[in-house]
Amino acid sequence: QVRLAESGGGLVQPGGSLRLSCAASGSIRSINHMAWYRQAPGDQRELVATISSDGSTTYASSVKGRFTISRDNGEKTVHLQMNSLKPEDTGVYFCELDAVVKYGINYSRRTSWGQGTQVTVSS
Repeated sequence: QVRLAESGGGLVQPGGSLRLSCAASGSIRSINHMAWYRQAPGDQRELVATISSDGSTTYASSVKGRFTISRDNGEKTVHLQMNSLKPEDTGVYFCELDAVVKYGINYSRRTSWGQGTQVTVSS
C-alpha cells in the first residue's frame, strides 16, 4: 500500500506564497516521477509541475517562473513552492506518484494519488 500525505494548502492573498509538501510512504521500489496537479471547480484536472528521478522538471506555462517543484534528499517527499499567487491558481492540488510499488506479492509500475489540498487565492 502506497500513501501520499499532502500538506501546506490554505488561504492566501494575491501576490502571496504557499509551500505544498507531499510525502510518499509504503512499499516503493523506485520512483519514475512525482508531480502536482490541480483542479478548479468545474474544470478538469491539469498538470502543474513534474520532477523526474534524474531531477529534471517541467512546468505548466501558466506557473513557469512563479512555482518551483523540488524534492528532499530521500527523494520520497516533493515540494511545490508557489510564489506570486493569483486568483486563478485557486483549486485543489493533488500529488501524483509514478513508481514501481508492491502490489500484492509482486512489484509493478503504478500511479498513486493523494487526497488533495485546497489552495485559495483571494483578497
